[in-house]
Amino acid sequence: MPTHEPIIDVLIIGTGVAGLIAAREIRNAGRSVVLLDKGRGLGGRLATRRIGAASFDHGAQFITARDARFEEILKQGKDAGMIREWCQGFSTAADGHTRWRGQPAMTAVAKYLAQGLEARMEKQVVAVRNTGDCYSAETSTGEIYSSRAVLLTPPVPQSLGLLTAGEIALDPEMQKRLEDIQYERCLAVMAVLKGLSSIPPPGGIAPAGGPVSWIADNQLKGISTEPAVTIHANHEFSLQHWDEDRMEVGRLLLDAAEPWLGAEVLSYQVHGWRYSKPIQVDMHPCALLQASPPLVMAGDAFAGPRVEGAALSGMAAAEIVLANLPS
Repeated sequence: MPTHEPIIDVLIIGTGVAGLIAAREIRNAGRSVVLLDKGRGLGGRLATRRIGAASFDHGAQFITARDARFEEILKQGKDAGMIREWCQGFSTAADGHTRWRGQPAMTAVAKYLAQGLEARMEKQVVAVRNTGDCYSAETSTGEIYSSRAVLLTPPVPQSLGLLTAGEIALDPEMQKRLEDIQYERCLAVMAVLKGLSSIPPPGGIAPAGGPVSWIADNQLKGISTEPAVTIHANHEFSLQHWDEDRMEVGRLLLDAAEPWLGAEVLSYQVHGWRYSKPIQVDMHPCALLQASPPLVMAGDAFAGPRVEGAALSGMAAAEIVLANLPS
């Protein structure tokens, strides 16, 4: 039988940056908020993996901040010892814009943002339903979460799937606007090396041409005690090889990255990011799908295909949710 949780003010689906930032704003406004995520760890693409003694940031590689509000959050994280500056550019001349990273790795950023929040992991929502004056979200294990408002922060196709499963029909213009949002895919290789790589300090390169769009030395970056590189394939290569054997595709990327490896590959793993970043960004920082009760969608597909874009979308979504939430 389904188990029903007590009703809350706001349910947020997804614990990526947009969801975490929104939850902080909603909590600070004195409203009850719970986050659900199907994964085991917080952060979405703020992802870190270990292979033996080697550590890899294999999703988002760094964070930049142009908005003063978001920059202040990063500086507070720095003061807390969970975020630090990596560099100010990857060419021979710094461009003056700080690239931030988690301390010790990117997942620490999500852990910092989640402090004081109620986030329930390994809770896969399968449907969101409008029950009149509230919403109910059903998980794959039969739990029912009821709330006065819902904020959806997964990639847009996944969020639309939850609404379809719950028989929530959107305005046709809004439906078309959201269905038009497409994402790049990215195959990521994490390789443990026998010795130092040939990547120069501070440890990141975005090659021009070829299938490799980014390669980083996690040891130079300061997150791995062992030589370890992360390789990201571009969208075209990732899409072309998405359904092929991952280890064979990983070998192709290692061959393409050979000029920067500088040492024998001892072992490697491959991860696929189906929704790496949006190909085009929506014109609004978030989407108000229904005003009463509030149903909002947010994420980097709205405010920009960067970590900061997701954060600003989360801020905008929180403001709209709070403005439409009954007192």
